Amino acid sequence: MRSNVIETVLGAVVLVVAAFFLYFAYTTANVRAVSGYALQARFASTGGLTAGSDVRISGVKVGSVTKAYLDPKTYQAVIEMQIDSQVKLPEDTSAGIASESLLGGKFLNLQPGGEEEMLKPGGRIQYTQSAVNLEDLLGRFIFSAGGNNANKGGDASQQGQPAPQGQQPAGQQPAGQQPKADPSKGLLNGGGK
Repeated sequence: MRSNVIETVLGAVVLVVAAFFLYFAYTTANVRAVSGYALQARFASTGGLTAGSDVRISGVKVGSVTKAYLDPKTYQAVIEMQIDSQVKLPEDTSAGIASESLLGGKFLNLQPGGEEEMLKPGGRIQYTQSAVNLEDLLGRFIFSAGGNNANKGGDASQQGQPAPQGQQPAGQQPAGQQPKADPSKGLLNGGGK
């Protein structure tokens, strides 16, 4: 009977500690929904931005993405967001989709402009920049780097075939001979040897 009481008390302590850590994580991670006014932005590609993602200005969370859907007429991604009512944004504010790290985690980054007119609730951010697709960039880099040396002409020794007997491949001297100096090159350029 006594062991049942101890197990019950320990179980209650574990539940209280778990609830405390959950509350602490919720308040410090700033994941709660932001109440405020609604705005909209359109992008060619969202790159994985979804409802619940942060909206930030200078790295500080000022809102949340509430909805992401496809416009069937223009085939653009429409992002709807809630912005904190204390944050007023100029009409020339720009929006871009950024990554938190290389492993993922997208957020909407806002860059306020200099206009005196402010965006009204339900307004639209006109200036947008779609997400950069890391896979596409890597693919372009790999294929462009591999294409520089492919299919280039040259003498037989550069293509993996032996040079005919009696001929030396271009740029190589026979064994035991030094290259001749070019008198048109000065002493500093190796011409004085």
